Amino acid sequence: MKISVVIPMYNAEKTILNVLDSVQNQTFSPHEIVIVNDGSTDRSLQIVQKYKEENKKIPIQLIDKKNGGVSSARNLGMKAAQGDWIALLDSDDEWNNNKLERQKQILNENPEIDFLATGRNDEIIGSVLGKKIGFLTKVEAKDLLIKNLFSPPTVIFKKSIVDVVGYFDETQCYAEEGNYFIRIAQRFNAYFMNESLVNTGGGKAHFGESGLSGNLKEMEKGELKNLRDAKQLKIINGPEYVGFVIFSLLKYLRRIIIVKFLR
Repeated sequence: MKISVVIPMYNAEKTILNVLDSVQNQTFSPHEIVIVNDGSTDRSLQIVQKYKEENKKIPIQLIDKKNGGVSSARNLGMKAAQGDWIALLDSDDEWNNNKLERQKQILNENPEIDFLATGRNDEIIGSVLGKKIGFLTKVEAKDLLIKNLFSPPTVIFKKSIVDVVGYFDETQCYAEEGNYFIRIAQRFNAYFMNESLVNTGGGKAHFGESGLSGNLKEMEKGELKNLRDAKQLKIINGPEYVGFVIFSLLKYLRRIIIVKFLR
């Protein structure tokens, strides 16, 4: 099992070393690390260049490109990946030391799995709208329209999936990962492993704080686009689409209220 770790990087000089160390310290070492510098204007590129020279345990591919957004960086990294499995990681997130080993164990025990995500930030999910979430749960595309259980730094998937599903939509700046994972879950066996193995964004909230997820309005636009795409892909029908739109708008309103009280 050869795993390529794909890391898009933009102005991550304060976090990238901890991110890379969390990969280097894995109890099961990946085949390689592919870092795509997406036009950083800080010292990120120089820091990784030095890190690459000083750390030879795991080969590092370092790709430098003009700024084009996280999806373009992920896509370029996925194209360059030489492993037969791809694990995504962001430049401000860290893996538990046993993250890859635990996923490898589950994949060896369940060879039908094509795509496997885990929990994060010490969260254990009991249920989603009445659907029980066990330790290992198969997730359908429609389930992701209710709650996106898949966070990029937690996922690992067969590289062959890319040949069928394609890449991230580079024109979509918000909720783009949800769009990609919905397309994968429609055609492949996607599972959620209810064990927290990743610390994302320093443990910050999933929405309402810094980063792309901080823009609630644009995030909602992205989620509504995902619903339109799901309807076009025949994941949901017309009446279901209307229901999901109402549900999404209610979630949006709830987020606004939560963020207002947090501030």
